[in-house]
Amino acid sequence: MTQAIHVTVGKLLDDIAERYPANEALVYHERGLRYTYREFNEVCRKVAKGLLKLGVRKGDNVSIWAYNVPEWVVLQFATAKIGAILVTVNTSYKSAELEYILNQSDSSTLFLVKSFKDTDYVATLNEVVPELASVGNGPLDSPKLPFLKRVVFIGDDTPTGMLNFSRLEELGSDVSDAELAAVEATLDCHDTINMQYTSGTTGFPKGVMLTHFNVINNGFNIGECMKLTGKDRLCIPVPFFHCFGCVLGVMACVTHGTAMVPVEIFDPLKVLQTIEKEKCTAVHGVPTMFIAELEHPEFAQFDLTSLRTGIMAGSNCPIEVMKKVISQMHASEITIAYGQTESSPVITQTRTDDAVELRVATVGRALPDVEVKIVDIESGAVLPPGKQGELCTRGYLVMKGYYKMPDETARAIDADKWLHTGDLAIMDENGYCKITGRIKQMIIRGGENIYPREIEEFLYTHPKISDVQVYGVPDRKYGEQVMASIILKKGVEMAEDEVRDFCRGRIANYKIPKYVKFVESYPMTASGKIQKFKMRDMAIKELQLEEADLPA
Repeated sequence: MTQAIHVTVGKLLDDIAERYPANEALVYHERGLRYTYREFNEVCRKVAKGLLKLGVRKGDNVSIWAYNVPEWVVLQFATAKIGAILVTVNTSYKSAELEYILNQSDSSTLFLVKSFKDTDYVATLNEVVPELASVGNGPLDSPKLPFLKRVVFIGDDTPTGMLNFSRLEELGSDVSDAELAAVEATLDCHDTINMQYTSGTTGFPKGVMLTHFNVINNGFNIGECMKLTGKDRLCIPVPFFHCFGCVLGVMACVTHGTAMVPVEIFDPLKVLQTIEKEKCTAVHGVPTMFIAELEHPEFAQFDLTSLRTGIMAGSNCPIEVMKKVISQMHASEITIAYGQTESSPVITQTRTDDAVELRVATVGRALPDVEVKIVDIESGAVLPPGKQGELCTRGYLVMKGYYKMPDETARAIDADKWLHTGDLAIMDENGYCKITGRIKQMIIRGGENIYPREIEEFLYTHPKISDVQVYGVPDRKYGEQVMASIILKKGVEMAEDEVRDFCRGRIANYKIPKYVKFVESYPMTASGKIQKFKMRDMAIKELQLEEADLPA
């Protein structure tokens, strides 16, 4: 590798704080919170010491269930400084999903905010861990979640059984610099530092283990593609629990001494206000976010001339949207990125000087020091330019594996260390890739990856449902929507709303089927394989949906 960075995330922040001490690191415009890199590093060190005092150790899995609050970014570095692994929990998750993640990840500690949108996190956690209410000063003891020992609350009015986040700095005052340095000295850049859950074709989310080396080098190269410097200021309205927020956002900034300017919960007006008031030079988002900003009734009132670059990712970008982002938002050097959690996450990215046509028709070319090939799905043979096959990647970006799922890991990463993405693509003679479809039957709704099997497994638990098949159908706003075709058990009746009501509060809202169809049977091949593509085609005709709406 030409420029691999062989340091831990904690050491990276130390180095950047030394190089750019007075640069703004973290800015929350609405809160009036501003940290320089020197100040931010000091806060992260104090919280790291507090975690040690609390009993969090190197290798412990620590979950965070929160939107883009300042404590999230502090924890990303504080946990890294002591070698604890930050497990990121999707903010849209409900009780069944939370319980699964806490259990599968063996999390010893959970950090959470009070609520998000329609979900009361505190009430949800108490439903999953009823023992919490009766915890005194001792550790939590939950038969369902034997590893979970403590819950830390982010916000005011700490609920029963939890410790307040603000106490961590206070607790850390008992821990010396030497004690923290001794722990840091035992860390290795190839240790797992971050775990993100991605829904799996097996029906259960898999914990993707990412190392310091993965996220630092990916973040650095993403920033290089945007030509970030210590003078840039990135508005981050995408969630931190996704790689989009914590790698394309946070790590791309920190590797370049760039200011992070998060928006706590996406709101197009707040994004526009933040860009103008903080003179942001870059902004991230999925296409639906950019559309919401451009179409906001007050859009014309904002001065966005400070913008230069950013990233649009998550689903294909319509050419008109890209043109407006360049001309009306002034982000003339906006880039497109493609990847997946298993690849830390970016595999390919367009460059700031690429023609608009390349930025819309392709997802760019491989990042520096990343290998990409297109292979025949049947034979595995490498295909020449212009031929469709599966996109595979190899290099520093490939995950360590799935937590406690060796068979799944072996299916994803072959013996030669190539990660198989499950995405169909065509590469041109210059290395630019176009994503043309998916081998896996994944649904992408507004940038969220949804695996039908996970929803199917959940719906199977309903006493009236005999069989269920879930698939994606086109949608103008979100790219795709979830549809379920259900075969009922004999002699029972069920209404569409019953299906949706069964899901509410138990699985994320974006996974709840928008369309429900009750059927007697499914279209099948001669060998008995269900043909979801035929069900999808039938739905497009019946619901009068436009196939052209679906992103490639």
